[in-house]
Amino acid sequence: MKKKLLYLVLLLSVSGCIEAFIIDSEINDSDSTLIVEATLTNELKKQKIFLSRPSDFASVNVEDSIFDPVVKLRPIPSTVVYEPNAVVIVNDDTGNEYRFSESSPGTYTSDTAFAAEQGVNYELEVNTADGTAYRSTPESYQGSSQIDDVHPFRDFNEQGKEGVYIYVDGSSSDPDAKYYRYTYEETYKIIAPEWRKEDFVLSNYDPCALPLITYDLDIIERENEFGKVCYGKQLSAYIIQNSTLNLQNNKIVRFPVRFLDRNNYIISHRYSILVKQYVQSSNAYNFYRILNSFSSSGSVFSSIQPGVLEGNVSAEGNADKKVLGFFELTPVVEKRAYFNYVDLFPNEPHPDYAIGCFPRSAPEAHVSYCFTGLTGGGCPLSIVESVNINLISYYGINDGTVGICPGPYVFTYRACGDCTVLGASEVPEFWME
Repeated sequence: MKKKLLYLVLLLSVSGCIEAFIIDSEINDSDSTLIVEATLTNELKKQKIFLSRPSDFASVNVEDSIFDPVVKLRPIPSTVVYEPNAVVIVNDDTGNEYRFSESSPGTYTSDTAFAAEQGVNYELEVNTADGTAYRSTPESYQGSSQIDDVHPFRDFNEQGKEGVYIYVDGSSSDPDAKYYRYTYEETYKIIAPEWRKEDFVLSNYDPCALPLITYDLDIIERENEFGKVCYGKQLSAYIIQNSTLNLQNNKIVRFPVRFLDRNNYIISHRYSILVKQYVQSSNAYNFYRILNSFSSSGSVFSSIQPGVLEGNVSAEGNADKKVLGFFELTPVVEKRAYFNYVDLFPNEPHPDYAIGCFPRSAPEAHVSYCFTGLTGGGCPLSIVESVNINLISYYGINDGTVGICPGPYVFTYRACGDCTVLGASEVPEFWME
């Protein structure tokens, strides 16, 4: 059914010269809006563009959503339909054409590496498999900026929780650089609290053998300290913006890009954050600012349902085809910072581990899966079953006091004795102790 036509003009009080965007709520329930995530930077690399369609706008809630760290338009995986087999091209006004190929579902990667150049106009073309052609307005970037410092600071947030703020100081001598967007990539050391030199090894396991299951369960000594120290990684998942428009000088001072609760286990040992600062045009800033205001209200899409937040991409000759997205050109700079927990919280308890780690026990074996008689119940999975699905790590010998159904061994959850469940064992190339 067609919804009644309604126009809502959203004005941001950031500046009277920022153009307002219009939300058009005339949309057919059977329409499938194309979501375009396209940010080209001045980094020499293979650029990426993301295409998808939400299966249900109203079902996407910000608390449950996973968004691309750069754009924050993509709904949660359970409701997203990645757009396949599209032809994606970026043209510039100097005659260059950059073709993009589908490298994974919905992800289109440029065939060659290139960097967006200052003062050059770029235009995005997308031709979907259903024959619809989409085109952006010509876009360019003019501004530039720098990050002077990224530094942690122990403090309380507005909710009274103590933790660590990550502040950014920046500046620009370019009068066009007034609007900024930030993303970050955080890397952190993980130390498995219950790592042991020994571990379970299961072989020759037949859970359906009769009259008894067959298996070999050994406790072997590890050849190295694999799984003892790992490195986790997380990307920012929310729109972070700042403006220097109303400041006397074009300086960014103590802008908070991240707050970490002191009880967050990712800062338990050593933590690093790589902050990226993007210069935005006023239109791009306005688009993401409005989008962020909807997500902050509790639901990214239900607040504008039924409707579309107008960006700078549209369907050629077909106003009924809806698009949500913005084709953005931006220069980016980055800076990395590190800190140890003890630097900011000396002689204070460390955060709890990611999961509760306590010794458990269970019978070593179990009744054959193919046994058809009556069996008892009430005990947890046997050790061989848990080892078979990589659920547990060896802890020690049971003296009979651990577990409601004591077995010969004590174990913990796998993540407690093997940190590769939560991160990678390889030390990142950039890592510094």
